[in-house]
Amino acid sequence: MPPEQPPLRQSSRFLFLYALAWAGGSVAYVPFLSLLLPDQVSMLADTRAVYWLASLTFIGAVAASVGNIAAGYLSDITRNRRLWVITGLALSTVLLVMIGRLETFPLLVAAIICWQVAINMILGPLAAWAGDTVPDAQKGSLGGMMAFAPAAGAVSGAIVTIPGLASREMQFVLVAAMVIACILPLLLFGSPRPVKIVQAAEISPEKQFRAAVSHMWLARLLIQISEATLFAFLLYWFRSIDPDFSTYRAAHLLSVVLLITAPPALMIGRWADRRARPIFPLQASAVIAAGALLVMGLSKGLDLAIVGYIVFGISTNIFLALHSAQTLRVLPRSDRRGRDLGFFNLTNTVPSLLMPGLALAMVPTLGFQALFLVLAVLALIACALLMTLTRQR
Repeated sequence: MPPEQPPLRQSSRFLFLYALAWAGGSVAYVPFLSLLLPDQVSMLADTRAVYWLASLTFIGAVAASVGNIAAGYLSDITRNRRLWVITGLALSTVLLVMIGRLETFPLLVAAIICWQVAINMILGPLAAWAGDTVPDAQKGSLGGMMAFAPAAGAVSGAIVTIPGLASREMQFVLVAAMVIACILPLLLFGSPRPVKIVQAAEISPEKQFRAAVSHMWLARLLIQISEATLFAFLLYWFRSIDPDFSTYRAAHLLSVVLLITAPPALMIGRWADRRARPIFPLQASAVIAAGALLVMGLSKGLDLAIVGYIVFGISTNIFLALHSAQTLRVLPRSDRRGRDLGFFNLTNTVPSLLMPGLALAMVPTLGFQALFLVLAVLALIACALLMTLTRQR
């Protein structure tokens, strides 16, 4: 009898546990970087808060870039993704609790560097784990499930910033506890089926899959520049329109946007699997994001600004979730998947290196309107890159 062939689909149980763990990554950094850290910096730095936050964002992005590549590469060498996720979870938990108690800028810088390395010990190997275990026919569905991760991050931010719920230090402890609750089930109970994963190099000429990699990389980079800018300066932008706009209101708006995003992202991901059209949803999302940025740049009142941000948030989060899964299609080699995904992760961290300089150069003199116009052009260029990729495929 011929040998039994491995199944073509991964188990729903593993996909669910993986998506929950991926959500844990968002719970770790979304409330911390977008709400808790800016609030702590404002308390410590007062009038220099924007400059402190820009510096911390830059330094943290460098540490995250190096940490993600290194952790992914080490997980390739050791062939043990789980070990690195466990180590990163333990270290990031301790560091997050410590950061909430720091009161000087030098200590805060050192802690942010260490925390970024630790959290990327989770994210790098975890991303490669999906490439090891999820076949192409389920990558759209996986991307849709991953869209719940930003929603989880936003909801956790809304919870920990509820007035009167917890002190500033306890907010960091609550975030750490929620991260553990999300990631630990995969580490304890995640046992993927041994499915066959077809490599890009097996089905495409070398020149073709290299072009696919570069176009996917650049398109995500351009969208991430827009997303990172809003992620870091969202609160300051809303307060430029309405000085009374609160941290809790920003967290609540972010959570609503991301909760709205998740169900359609899941449906679109499944549609992309059924129709074998993995790139089209990315193109459409980029165009919609560009339009939303134009609305935000033209808005003079808070209501229109909020509408523009809602559309922007939905479109970019659908793009990023589906892109994260579809990227696994174009990586050519399983033995260096963690390392290659680390270089793809530069599309998440490089914008944080570029964004502070871009924002500080434009906003003080030209305002947020000019910044949003530039970001809209970048989103349209991302769509054009993906259209070229479609023609090549």
